[in-house]
Amino acid sequence: MKLLILGGTADARQLTTTMHQIQPCLELVYSVAGLVRQPQVPATVVSGGFSQFGGLGAYCKNQHINGIVNATHPFSITMGNHAEQACNEVGIEYWRFLRPQWQQKAGDDWRLFGTRTELLRALSSYQRTLLTLGQIGPEDLALLNSNQHVWLRTAVQPAHVLPANVSWIKAIGPFNEASELALLKRHQIQVIASKNSGGSSTEAKLTAARTLNVPVFMLQRPAVTGPAEEQFDVLIDRLQAWAQKPIRPANKGNHNEY
Repeated sequence: MKLLILGGTADARQLTTTMHQIQPCLELVYSVAGLVRQPQVPATVVSGGFSQFGGLGAYCKNQHINGIVNATHPFSITMGNHAEQACNEVGIEYWRFLRPQWQQKAGDDWRLFGTRTELLRALSSYQRTLLTLGQIGPEDLALLNSNQHVWLRTAVQPAHVLPANVSWIKAIGPFNEASELALLKRHQIQVIASKNSGGSSTEAKLTAARTLNVPVFMLQRPAVTGPAEEQFDVLIDRLQAWAQKPIRPANKGNHNEY
């Protein structure tokens, strides 16, 4: 059996390690964009996407993939759509792992937004902003107030030239509360813009914001079509049960019954 794990997250790395431990005979392939760093995982690593192989569906056929676990970032909708479509075309199993969203706690000051455009426009009344929304393009930058000072924190260098009022901070999680508190104090941050990514790797900024009474403009997750699993242990159990079944010939359509 051969399982392709679409990764780039701490969840995906943990999933790969766990499946290797409990199903050592299961052949694992780990896919990553390769923009930040190459993962150390007990699997064959595919870096740079699947266009180089003629697309995800073609790769699965040629490499005899029996199932795909999509453990990419919760906001990675395009990759998820491609994965589900490929599984339907090839006739293999598909699972989507979505770690639980962050929940507001006592003392939090969250403002919820459904789109990046709404969120960025609402930041204009603040003078000192920390952006943790990932990459931003010219259309995003145009929505910001040119009089405000913005600190953009990403793991990868911005793809576009930043205006003079936007400073780039290169940083890769996980982050801790002490460093996040120091960052907010050093730059006198008045508001944080964040995606509701969930997970522990970047949660410390929310704790720091709560301590300093800094509001958080939270971008809500996009809707996900099809089934998704939020409990890591449940996903592992389903994958283990699937891996122990005899290999069946691929049929047209995705019949995920586990």
